[in-house]
Amino acid sequence: MAETSDFDSGQAKDLPSNIAASDLGAWFIREIFPPEAVLMQFLQRYWHNKSDLADLRQEVYVRLYEAAKIKRPHPVKPFILTVARNIIIDKVRKEQVVPIEAVTDIEALNIALDAPGPDRAAVSRDELRRLQFAINRLSPRCREAIVLAQVEGLSAREVALRMGITKSAVSHYLKRGIRALADILYAESHNLRSRS
Repeated sequence: MAETSDFDSGQAKDLPSNIAASDLGAWFIREIFPPEAVLMQFLQRYWHNKSDLADLRQEVYVRLYEAAKIKRPHPVKPFILTVARNIIIDKVRKEQVVPIEAVTDIEALNIALDAPGPDRAAVSRDELRRLQFAINRLSPRCREAIVLAQVEGLSAREVALRMGITKSAVSHYLKRGIRALADILYAESHNLRSRS
């Protein structure tokens, strides 16, 4: 579900008058604020702590404004997402603590973390591949419910809205999906032990 923009043509007056009245301020309002829903979707996908999203958005806007003072980017949308990506990478590096649901997304962002060692990284990647394989084997509805609830961190109500079903149906799909995942992963580990 796309988040609506906090800015509309009437809210530009909330900006400091010297910024809103300047040529740069007008450009910023015209070019940067309209794709805010895209920015928020990007931040929600790669940063799962929802309480940080407004601060992240503001940090993106500050960096965009500072960069635009030097040279206005063109095209704008890829530049916005690149700035957002760089901020997330910086935060992950500083925190050195990565939530489990963000691990696969971090690989997509090409973040170089200080890993404890190649052997541990290889084991972790193998476990993630096994989990992804198991998730891919679930029925489509169970897989969708698991991904929305456990990976994207949506509430049961949000999952129900997204899937167009009731909360009790979400609960049913989650229970079935988790049970199926456990069975798949157990059978796979049992098979691996019997081969060795």
